[in-house]
Amino acid sequence: MDLDFEKPLRDIREEIAQLEARRRKGDSAASARIAALRRKMRGETARIYAALTPWETVQVARHPGRPTVADYANRACDEFIELHGDRCDGDDPAILGGFARIGETRFMLIGHRKGGESVEQSIASNFGMANPEGFRKALRLMKLAAKFGTPIVTLVDTPGAYPGQTAEEHGIAEAIGRNLMEMFTIETPILTIVTGEGGSGGALGIAVGDRVLMLEHAVYSVISPEGCASILWRDGAKAPEAAQALKITSKDLLALKVIDGVVPEPAGAAHSAPDEMIATMRETIPENLKLLSGTSIGRLLDTRYRKYAALGRYPR
Repeated sequence: MDLDFEKPLRDIREEIAQLEARRRKGDSAASARIAALRRKMRGETARIYAALTPWETVQVARHPGRPTVADYANRACDEFIELHGDRCDGDDPAILGGFARIGETRFMLIGHRKGGESVEQSIASNFGMANPEGFRKALRLMKLAAKFGTPIVTLVDTPGAYPGQTAEEHGIAEAIGRNLMEMFTIETPILTIVTGEGGSGGALGIAVGDRVLMLEHAVYSVISPEGCASILWRDGAKAPEAAQALKITSKDLLALKVIDGVVPEPAGAAHSAPDEMIATMRETIPENLKLLSGTSIGRLLDTRYRKYAALGRYPR
């Protein structure tokens, strides 16, 4: 699926496909033209993605072709053992979690399962919008990891927590609030990576990390641009203006010190080269867990608290 601003790239790809067909039929002149078009494609891709607006970045972050937590679990990890249930009410498929290993690095992997290759898979996982049992499952797995001295990696990709009646009846606000409170006391390192869309409390419910990263074209915000526009302007069409005002891109959030680092994406973003993005994450997770290793638990918890207590303070 091509995004609107990617139309120049789509046109080049179509021309390359036509020339490839001609080359297969014996047109020797097509090869030189294909090489020139590939160079043009690289240049156009770099130009377009260097000048993305915040609203265009939102569209990239939501692209269905971006790798999901299941992709990272099954393809970036050498081993993944999924664990189910919150031991209270049920098992929420919107949250995926389990013990994982990359090389010699072992960790508890927890993330929003936003969808998959089909609409049916996305519906089954509620498009990554967790119910209370999802947050309770995540907290159970975090405590299990701490019991064994295993670090935690959380991958954030959700438009927000599920806003339905059943979620309210089962205590969604309490579940998120409890996660926020208890994650400050989890006695093991926590690495959080926003891989796509980090929306509202649904994102923050698994995102109290000692080290917080974002993929280059991910977004992270207290509310979606559409929701912000509906509140401030009573007009969802103002979403592009809201995206600009919210400062939701990795570049903005790094400058504001909300996050600690940015994970580079392939040229054309993660959806254009998912295998390359998965390979990058395979290196990123162990490298950043190593940065947190060796720190005493007391110092880890104190630094974690101070990190979040400092957010939103500006010099006068």
